[in-house]
Amino acid sequence: MLTATPAPLLDETVVTPGVVGFLVWFAVALITVLLIFDMVRRIRRTRYRAEFRERIAREEADAGPQPDAAPAVDPDAR
Repeated sequence: MLTATPAPLLDETVVTPGVVGFLVWFAVALITVLLIFDMVRRIRRTRYRAEFRERIAREEADAGPQPDAAPAVDPDAR
């Protein structure tokens, strides 16, 4: 007795993502890479600002109080 296997509903060679699917995945990958570069740039900038503030605070602490000195200006204050 032979049993028949069911025929596939869709032909696997015809059902593909095609050019549109490739372009969508390429766009998602490109946007992800650009976001990662932007995030790294922002983190680096924040770290440099913190190091700069620490260095200024250390220099002010080493110099001691200056009665005639102008008040310190925060570079992020706008």
